[in-house]
Amino acid sequence: MKQTVDARGLSCPQPVVLTLMAITNAAEVTTIVDNQAAVENVTRLAHSKGCSVEVTEKEDGIYLTIKREGPPAEPELTEHVVVCSTSGAPPAGPLVLFVPSDCFGHGPAELGERLMGAFFHSLLEVTPKPKMIIFMNSGVKLVVEGSRALEDIRLLAAQDIEVLACGACLSYFELSEKLAVGRVSNMYDIATALLEAGKLVEL
Repeated sequence: MKQTVDARGLSCPQPVVLTLMAITNAAEVTTIVDNQAAVENVTRLAHSKGCSVEVTEKEDGIYLTIKREGPPAEPELTEHVVVCSTSGAPPAGPLVLFVPSDCFGHGPAELGERLMGAFFHSLLEVTPKPKMIIFMNSGVKLVVEGSRALEDIRLLAAQDIEVLACGACLSYFELSEKLAVGRVSNMYDIATALLEAGKLVEL
């Protein structure tokens, strides 16, 4: 069974969500998009589901042909529930750091920016370290050229800490071309990471 998803003109995370729904029921899906960010996001989704992706650029859009073998994948019925435990067992998921602002705290902006820079410098020396750091809203300003925290975040990324930057946020602040560390992500990936976190720390 083949299916076509026309995601031209749709913003993140709609191309990813529509493609995910399609590949659950079809052996071959062609998703049509009109921007490179959507190409990267849909491709990443397909690979995560064990599918191959062929990209073809045409005058009316970019066509991603996604193929998989075997029967349609069954939906994952994983329940993400955080409960109090007395067993002493560590959380099942990873430690995720969520950064929704380029300022630490709610005081003067200049102070908040200094504190944020000091935090990431200190993070290099403390344990445990997060497995993933997600930058959203004005937090994406920390992972672009000129950020006072950039070098420290690069050192963290070099320690196998995954760094995600919200693509829609980068676009809003006109910083898409200035991303200097990590990878551009989408709301679907970010929502999944937040829900699957064993422990979530928000700055």
